Amino acid sequence: MAEDVPPQDGPTVSSAWLAEQIDEASAAGIAASIARLVRHGDLAPQTRLPTVRALAPRLDVSPATVSAAWMTLRKQRVLAGGGRQGTWVLGGLAVPRPARYENVSRLWPNQTLNLTRAVPDPLLMPDLSTAFQHALRDPSVHSYEVVSISDPLRAAAEESWPFPAEHWMCVSGGYEGLLLLLRTTVVPGEYVAIEEPATPRLLDILDNVGARAIPVATDQDGPVPASLREALRSDPVAFVYEPRSSSRLGASVTPERRDELVSLLAGTDTLVIEDDGLGELSAFPYYGVAAALPERSVLVRSYSKSHSPDLRLGIMAGAAEPIERVRVYRQFGSGWTSRFLQNALAWLLMDEDTKVAVDRARTAYQERREQLIGLLKVQGVESDGVDGLAVWVPVLSEHEALLVLASHGIAVAGAGASWTRPGPPAIRVAIGLEIPEPERVAAAIALAVQAR
Repeated sequence: MAEDVPPQDGPTVSSAWLAEQIDEASAAGIAASIARLVRHGDLAPQTRLPTVRALAPRLDVSPATVSAAWMTLRKQRVLAGGGRQGTWVLGGLAVPRPARYENVSRLWPNQTLNLTRAVPDPLLMPDLSTAFQHALRDPSVHSYEVVSISDPLRAAAEESWPFPAEHWMCVSGGYEGLLLLLRTTVVPGEYVAIEEPATPRLLDILDNVGARAIPVATDQDGPVPASLREALRSDPVAFVYEPRSSSRLGASVTPERRDELVSLLAGTDTLVIEDDGLGELSAFPYYGVAAALPERSVLVRSYSKSHSPDLRLGIMAGAAEPIERVRVYRQFGSGWTSRFLQNALAWLLMDEDTKVAVDRARTAYQERREQLIGLLKVQGVESDGVDGLAVWVPVLSEHEALLVLASHGIAVAGAGASWTRPGPPAIRVAIGLEIPEPERVAAAIALAVQAR
């Protein structure tokens, strides 16, 4: 049974019985008691719970207190439902998962051509062996000293960083940087403005931290000023966008657009978080807001696609306060990112042969992207993709297009997971890995585009 469909014949517990099982009549206490009942099997899956208004007087609390407990349990996937359809128990305690990003490729036949993930080609990655040899020479490689970023990596990153920055931190990839910044900035229920279409992982992160997303329309020059102006009316605590080579449309902010965005953001308290996910593989220069508003902005740059995903490294630099919050929060866990990996990346960023390898990869991705766009054009199919590792193709029906391509043994990503609300139907075709039989793929996409 689908989780969002109310059970038709599940058992129901009374408000009187449930109230007797709850030891502490606070939101946290109610949530803990329900979780314990589920864990011990006293509340079976599909069991319907009493309404908020029926349980609240039994506990001598306000309905808002019970609603807060229900909200916590829904987030933890212990309960489902709400409102007129009622509330019921799911299958047990579960870890919150990134529902949009979660990949089901493990369930596909082995012969499926997976074009869902815009990942880099391992054959185009630079050689890491010499970098690791240099990294091992660092005398502090076994130290327990907590450092936000190693001295060699900061010095190397400053060479190509688009603006002077006083505050730096190395994290385990770009998305961890976004997660940590939002986790330490957002109070659940606060608004966060995001460019749309957004990456599914960003939307999952916002769900995880309890933020309410406000979409900002995007065109070929980046976030649309009029849309951002409207979003700022809700006083968002943060604005997250990709300054160049956006992973959905490949859009990059122009100097003129940057100046418009800066004029809107300059008079606010909104933290600007820039996600530079393509990093040094981008074919476009950086014209981001952070360069003009460094005291209220953080640029997060990933090196996974350009230098190696297994380095698991991203760098963020900019405003002092949000970076300091992340530094303190990390003390609950890892504390710092491996200096060994940091110094390997530092060497790669300064190595001339590596720079040549990154340039070669950028050219190869451009050729693969242009090849697919050209083949689609021959088929009469228009597509977008001026940069990045994917091509965006508008379709009549996303669902039908995915089915048609699946029948041809091809898997692509749907655009639906990139919108906070229904948007124009489209599919995204990854070009990072060389596409076998590209003519066949383009012909299949042409058929999928017409499906409705």
